[in-house]
Amino acid sequence: MTRYVFKMPDLGEGTVEAEVVAWHVKVGDVIHEDQIMAEIMTDKAAVEVPAPVSGRVVSITGQAGDTVRVGAELIVFETESVITSPAPAGEAARSAGEGVRTSPAPAGEVARSAGEGAGPSPQPSPALAGEGGRVMASPATRRRAREAGVDLRSVSGSGPSGRITRQDFEAALSGSDAPAAQAAAPAPSRLVARTGIEEIKVIGVRRLIAQRMTEAKRNIPHFSYVEEIDVTELESLRGHLNANQPKGAPALTYLPFIAAALVRVIERFPQCNAHFDAERGVLVRYHGVHLGIATQTPDGLKVPVVRHAEARTLWDLSDEIRRVSDCARTGKVTGKDLTGSTITVTSLGKLGGIASTPIINAPEMAIIGVNRAVERPVVENGAIAIRRIMNLSSSFDHRFVDGYDAAAMIQAMKDLLEHPAAIFIPG
Repeated sequence: MTRYVFKMPDLGEGTVEAEVVAWHVKVGDVIHEDQIMAEIMTDKAAVEVPAPVSGRVVSITGQAGDTVRVGAELIVFETESVITSPAPAGEAARSAGEGVRTSPAPAGEVARSAGEGAGPSPQPSPALAGEGGRVMASPATRRRAREAGVDLRSVSGSGPSGRITRQDFEAALSGSDAPAAQAAAPAPSRLVARTGIEEIKVIGVRRLIAQRMTEAKRNIPHFSYVEEIDVTELESLRGHLNANQPKGAPALTYLPFIAAALVRVIERFPQCNAHFDAERGVLVRYHGVHLGIATQTPDGLKVPVVRHAEARTLWDLSDEIRRVSDCARTGKVTGKDLTGSTITVTSLGKLGGIASTPIINAPEMAIIGVNRAVERPVVENGAIAIRRIMNLSSSFDHRFVDGYDAAAMIQAMKDLLEHPAAIFIPG
């Protein structure tokens, strides 16, 4: 028997440690090469780690929520024979002791990002691949399957190489026995007091979100401003453009119009399209508008980026907003797509409410929140009229954006959105 030591891989981009999100193996398990054994997460992305060899698990390092430094021992296997393949140049030295082998292989070889595939597959197929029969699915899908009690080995995947997509899982969940059994359970015949508590460890993306939100509120003095927008004319234009779309084409939402209006006015308020580099004590103002789109996903809130929004048409903005949002929801977004935004737009869609107080996406200076559009009676030229009204709720870093300038920027957006033709007139 030979012991094989696998170390936390270097995932690049200056990563010095990674968080263990979940273990799929335990001490004593016999696993096969390429079988998914753990999910780990950096500040950029969640990553699946397959087993480098076949063997029995002797020890593991860290529980869910623990951080392990790059190069530190992560998992030890007991294998049937000595591993003869040489370690690539640059890997960590062999562990001390005869017969012990280290294998901190490069991230591209041992850690595969969620959503990465090997090419299109024309027909759905069982989601098993490799000698180990591992299931091809993203960490988010695996977690949801565990919570729902669904065995992913019974789900057919339509993604690349038989990978189980979110749609595959939801289709299987809607037809699984577990929800049906729960639905068939008789309703309580009387009121019953509920006792007990549930403790949920804050790990993974949720921990990262909590950390960043806390830092933003602690370090940034927020100035919030809410303005009422009459979007009746905008709704008329949106409806007209959608009516002339080819059948089956995605409909325009309010977001691309808001993005286009923001791009037009931001040139007059460059302090709102900036970052604050706290380490250097420097404000970095950007000429290009890299628009963050706050997106709710199964893993929590993510902010994919529409780059150079100032150089895009309305239709291009609509397509790119939809693309990056869909990638974030399905786990296909990359670390690069989640960094570099200069100002953020957030929307709760139909749940938008009357007003909100969005938290700034540090190190940015501003965030624009879109609330629900509703028809309301308003006074217009001395008479009651029914108009479609929507509020914009915004927050600004009051250290560097004065209240007057913040209000003036939103007022400028209001003027464009209430007269939407002006969005497309140069000037």
